[in-house]
Amino acid sequence: MAKKTAKKKVAKKKVAKKTATRKTATRKTAARKTATSQVQDYAHEIWLAGLGAFAMAQQEGEKLFDQSRKTVEQTSSRVVGESNKMFERLVKEGSKLEGRGRKAATDTVSGVRDDVENRVGKVRESAQSNWDKLEKVFEQRVARALSRLGVPTSDEITQLSNRVAELNKEVRTLSQQQKKSAGGGSKKTASKKAASKPAESKSAS
Repeated sequence: MAKKTAKKKVAKKKVAKKTATRKTATRKTAARKTATSQVQDYAHEIWLAGLGAFAMAQQEGEKLFDQSRKTVEQTSSRVVGESNKMFERLVKEGSKLEGRGRKAATDTVSGVRDDVENRVGKVRESAQSNWDKLEKVFEQRVARALSRLGVPTSDEITQLSNRVAELNKEVRTLSQQQKKSAGGGSKKTASKKAASKPAESKSAS
């Protein structure tokens, strides 16, 4: 009986130990489950916070993008307007500069042309004067050479030609006068002969 009782006590102790072990394991498992659940909940909250941050960032990004776009558009329009004004100003300045440059070029060209014409005129006058002098010297030398050779000069030939023409006129005048005088004498002789013939016929009868 004592052995049986001892065995029962041992069996009860074993059962109690197993029960205690099971309770401890159950507690540990529950604690583990609680910790895991807490971690999962915390991770979920972190994920939700990330989603919220992403959504807020997206909203802020859209706002920032809209603001940036508006700023860029305003800046672009302002820059374009200033560029147009600057371009118009540059065109005006270029037109003024072109006009001044054209006027300066025209004045310069006209001045150079006048200067060149004056110089050409002076050179032409000088050349003409030198040519006239050279021609006179040449004529004088030729005249002296011809006079040495006994050849008459052009002035002498001209004078001689004029004298020959005058002599021709005088010869023609004299010949015409002689013809007239000869014609008058022949007519008088014929009339005298005609008058003498009737006188002779009367005496014969």
